[in-house]
Amino acid sequence: MTIERITDCTVLNNGVRMPWLGLGVWQVEEGEEVIRSVQHALEAGYRSIDTAAGYRNEAGVGTAIKQSGIQREELFVTTKLANHDQGYESTLRAFEESRRKLGLDYVDLYLIHWPGKDKYKETWKAFEKLHKDGYIRAIGVSNFKVHHLESLRQGSDTIPAVNQVEFHPLLNQQELLQYCRQNGIQLEAWSPLMQGKLDQPLIADLAAKYGKTPAQIILRWDLQHEIVTIPKSVRQARIQENAGVFDFTLSDEDMKALDGLNQNRRFGPDPDQLLF
Repeated sequence: MTIERITDCTVLNNGVRMPWLGLGVWQVEEGEEVIRSVQHALEAGYRSIDTAAGYRNEAGVGTAIKQSGIQREELFVTTKLANHDQGYESTLRAFEESRRKLGLDYVDLYLIHWPGKDKYKETWKAFEKLHKDGYIRAIGVSNFKVHHLESLRQGSDTIPAVNQVEFHPLLNQQELLQYCRQNGIQLEAWSPLMQGKLDQPLIADLAAKYGKTPAQIILRWDLQHEIVTIPKSVRQARIQENAGVFDFTLSDEDMKALDGLNQNRRFGPDPDQLLF
């Protein structure tokens, strides 16, 4: 598959189209900062925005979307359930609150933010209801390992459309990636740029070779692995830079070299240790 434009999409397992590249707004302040960040992204051609109840900036995302004047059906909006809201009835209430803050009639993708300990099966039943009722176009999970996905599958007929996880050259999650591919689950990368820790000699060499920035090399690596990716930035120049990944292709040799950087190194929490 060749991904050549910012508007190019993957097709999820229920037929919904999701852009390969989006803007993440984790750690972006509510109010003017997140409004400007989303506005810069939309002006640069992004059509996918990823927020979460836990980010506390859904209202600002909604404001930026409303002010943009872009037709709703052209946008792909993701939000996530906060950990403390897991459970059936609490999920239904929490989703309605997120939808109200976003100011939207529906959400394109709703994710269980973290698996936690044992409530996610009950939570998933609420997700299925919201999807059936037409409030969500696709439902998925975030930070689920293979054993979480297997456990979820045993109690449900609905396979998650997306699994959003930490994914980058130092943590390339090969077992999870293969499992998701075999089961029709689209893998999506959060913190694809390793929270700014890009000081790898190989990445610097490839940036010089292709005339690109280290960030652009990593994002292109993601896309060529058919991983949806949502880099975060609040700076207009960086947001535009992150979109500049559709005019070059990494060679097979360079893709394999980047694959070889894997150290199974996490910059965020291990889902098996973040229990609640």
